[in-house]
Amino acid sequence: MTTLGEPRRVFLWGLVVVGLAMLVVVGVALVRKTTGAITGLGRAAPPQISHEVVMERLRDVAKLVASEMTLRDVIIYEQTRFRSTKRVLLVATGRVSAGINLRGAEVTIDSGAKKITVTLPPAQILSVDVTNVTTYDERAGLLNPFTSDDRDLIQRRIRTQLTLAARSSGILEHADVSAAKALQDFLKLDGYSVEIRRPLALQQPTG
Repeated sequence: MTTLGEPRRVFLWGLVVVGLAMLVVVGVALVRKTTGAITGLGRAAPPQISHEVVMERLRDVAKLVASEMTLRDVIIYEQTRFRSTKRVLLVATGRVSAGINLRGAEVTIDSGAKKITVTLPPAQILSVDVTNVTTYDERAGLLNPFTSDDRDLIQRRIRTQLTLAARSSGILEHADVSAAKALQDFLKLDGYSVEIRRPLALQQPTG
């Protein structure tokens, strides 16, 4: 009895060992599979920046005020009628802002090179805010008094001269440079580089 029982125990223990070994093999396979899946999840594909994402950001700042100047200018208004002259001398102070309307921007995206290229429209005067007008000399003609039409014309002339003064001071060029720098910082997304281009009509000829 003892002789027959020992081989049976050995056989049973052999089955137990084989079963445990199979469990270990299956367990290792499952662990490797699970680890691979987790690793695959951890190695997510690099994000792709779409044209819509960039355009949405541009819409958020549709008008980019990139430069602002406070200016003071002398305005002389003179008009003669029936040999009668009316004249006024004013000193006007105003705040002029310039920037780029980004609704006119063109965007191209090179996902392989991770590069966003934005072609901008030219800068333009966005607003002229007249903050103060001081009258130093005003003389109305006997047959040519000041009218409401004169006052309206003077206000338009003030805004026009402040705009011209701002242009001659380089406000549009400054707005171009400031807007390009601001957009480069604003549009940097997930490692993408940003190149700002000017419209061909504004580029200086070479040679």
